[in-house]
Amino acid sequence: MDMPTAGIGSSAAGPPGGSVPGSTASGSAETATGGPGAGGASGPLPRRVHAGYALGSLVTGAFGTVPGLLLLPYLTDTLGVAAGVAALLVLLPKAWDVLINPVAGRISDRTRSRWGARRPYLLGAGLALGVLFAAIFAAPFGSGAAAGGYVALAFLATATAFAFFQVPYVAMPAELTSDYTERTRMMTWRIAVLALAILVSGAVAPLVRDAAGGGLAGHRWMGLFVAGLIVLGTVGAFLGTRSAPAGTVGENEPTLRAQLAVAGRNRAFRALLLCFVIQSAGVATILAGVDYFATQILNDPEGGPTVLFVCFVGPALLVMPVWSRVGRGFGKLVGLVAASLIFAAGALAMVAAEVLPAVGIYLLVALVGVGYAGQQVFALAMLPDCIAYDEARTGRRQAGVFTGVWTAGETFGLALGPGIFGLVLQLSGYVTSDTGAAATQPDSARLGILVGFTVLPALLVATATLLLRRYHLTPAILATATATATATGSAGPGGYGDAPGDESR
Repeated sequence: MDMPTAGIGSSAAGPPGGSVPGSTASGSAETATGGPGAGGASGPLPRRVHAGYALGSLVTGAFGTVPGLLLLPYLTDTLGVAAGVAALLVLLPKAWDVLINPVAGRISDRTRSRWGARRPYLLGAGLALGVLFAAIFAAPFGSGAAAGGYVALAFLATATAFAFFQVPYVAMPAELTSDYTERTRMMTWRIAVLALAILVSGAVAPLVRDAAGGGLAGHRWMGLFVAGLIVLGTVGAFLGTRSAPAGTVGENEPTLRAQLAVAGRNRAFRALLLCFVIQSAGVATILAGVDYFATQILNDPEGGPTVLFVCFVGPALLVMPVWSRVGRGFGKLVGLVAASLIFAAGALAMVAAEVLPAVGIYLLVALVGVGYAGQQVFALAMLPDCIAYDEARTGRRQAGVFTGVWTAGETFGLALGPGIFGLVLQLSGYVTSDTGAAATQPDSARLGILVGFTVLPALLVATATLLLRRYHLTPAILATATATATATGSAGPGGYGDAPGDESR
């Protein structure tokens, strides 16, 4: 399968069969390995593993995009739910993931099967997610309060299934490879497919809805379309990683509370997580406002959302090789900060949308997309480094707990964005409708839409980078921690604070 990022480097392909399940990390400074028990390959992975793992982003991309894009306007403009109530209905089910994601991580950490610890959940939870997603938009109660309550319950069940797919999926890179640079390559492939998933689901889903007549029927067909994407990604990721290294099973902390305490003491992880959660809220605020922005500011309710998505995601696909080179040349942290500032600058400039020509608006959306691509690549490449560093110091396999906490925060941030945007709509006097078409809005509501789509996400993304001042992991620190662990054995339960560069405060 030819991916958009195939030109990033030939080493991304690797020799066929070059990864041996259960192989251990080398511990060299050049590879910055994952430490004792991390397992996985210490060199390049086969291209088929990159492609197979990346296909899981069809699942995460579709679920991360479409509810944030269409669920709020579905509630306000089709079911007739008040904007403030709709914001809560979107926020609360995903806030549940803050509790369930760490549990899903601990369960997958302790799973033993012939398919490994993670892959059984990719298949089972992914298929359940597809069915439940279609159910969100089934609308068995028509419009009104009962319909809103049904959506909230269906969304809660869907979010639970997503937790059991996403947490094992995000945990896998730390076990598939122990190579610092290879993790960046894996994330580049993954984010390329994620960008494609956002393009297909975010741009095509509104077209499917409108082609089916809009309203309740149009949303039902749209739900089935996205469910099909989710099932395709599920099967692709499950089959594509069947020959990938699973890593060796290390020792776990004895309780979930102890594991969460370990994650909380990891300074680099804390800084990266808080930054990513706030930035996810900023990204989700833009997603939640696309339909409203296209309808009320661009005056293009039919093709506007699709054009905005093409402008957002298309450039992101093209700049993936550039961000990969930035990471190799300047480091992941510098890349993340630069991408965040580009995102914020583009979003803030769109506050002048009402006086800008359409081409200017679309160019600014493309600039935001360039920044978004870099944000995702670097943040998701830095997460496995935090996990590997923790395992090198403790000798315990806790990738599931770290990614459980991570995905809980990310999911909460993605839910918080529509909640913030819905609150802005409520405060600015947005008029709801149950006809399937947006009502005529007062000037105050149009101003709220403009500010919510531009200024708020720019502030969230830019200010979050200040939290990265406490992120300290570099290839040298990772290599030192691994070499120390290899020479002395695992650091053990009390190993925190012993590794160079670590500050648990």
